[in-house]
Amino acid sequence: MRKFKFNISMSLDGYIAGPNQTLENPLGEGGEQLHEWVFPLKSWRETHGMSGGETGANDDVLREMFADVGSYIMGRNMFGGGPGPWRDEWKGWWGDSPPYHMPVFVLTHHPRDPLSMQGGTTFFFVTDGIESALQQAKEAAGGKDILLGGGANVAQQYLAAGLIDEMDLHIVPILLGGGERLLENIGGSGPKIEPVRAIEGPGVVHLKYRIAKTT
Repeated sequence: MRKFKFNISMSLDGYIAGPNQTLENPLGEGGEQLHEWVFPLKSWRETHGMSGGETGANDDVLREMFADVGSYIMGRNMFGGGPGPWRDEWKGWWGDSPPYHMPVFVLTHHPRDPLSMQGGTTFFFVTDGIESALQQAKEAAGGKDILLGGGANVAQQYLAAGLIDEMDLHIVPILLGGGERLLENIGGSGPKIEPVRAIEGPGVVHLKYRIAKTT
């Protein structure tokens, strides 16, 4: 494994989802606005089997983010389907052909057999914690990077454990006023975070940080 990376869009007041999240509205009130910068981009459209799209600073950042990634980790809420035991019919938010095209490891308290989808995505459901998920993702990545998605709880666990190497925060100039905060529940003084760069794009500022490893 070269790097374990994390990226997420966040409001100016620190939220990665708006208030009143539900199964029908998983990003909460106003949460969709956090991702509007992504949808027109050429690189995003390519992963969803579409042509065309915008290039420029935002597209460059997104393309770099997914370059040479060999596996993915996400939390149960990002995969969706509601709390509790799995419903067999639930296969994620993305339809029959998810945009990942690689192994994805879903942290959950409820066992489930691997789920193979069209386009090369297979979801593996990990019930024995964040370090096990990372080890499995490392083996599946074949020496490439590992990318961590949402949600906040999973990101907080990995940050508190000092396991993340890089973090990209995409700051969208909106105020959600409530919802799910990213940088909470990390404990103590938290990890040492070193700034790497800031890139301004249309409707968003991209901040990259390096997480210093403690010895």
